[in-house]
Amino acid sequence: MTKGKVIQIGLFISLIGLISYKFAPQIGIDNSTATTLSSCILILMVITWVTSYVYRVVNGKMTFMEQRKRYRKEYEKVVNDKLETKFNELSKEEQQKLMEDLKKNQ
Repeated sequence: MTKGKVIQIGLFISLIGLISYKFAPQIGIDNSTATTLSSCILILMVITWVTSYVYRVVNGKMTFMEQRKRYRKEYEKVVNDKLETKFNELSKEEQQKLMEDLKKNQ
């Protein structure tokens, strides 16, 4: 989730709380009940947000983790391409010797 998205969600939650508090008396709810109701709505939204955050952390679906996976995948592709190019530039004897050395070290 980007910073802009977090700000949008925060503003949206604040707006819902403000609307529920301001318009509750117009539908027949007194001030103390409206305050309690808007507080409950805010608390439920915060609990939902924290729960979704913990869920994303546990499952590794955080923005940083996704960026890191994409970077790592691209990095490995570049490194593998370079290694393959260097390997192909070797003579057949050098390639065979390298493969034998790799098998011995495994």
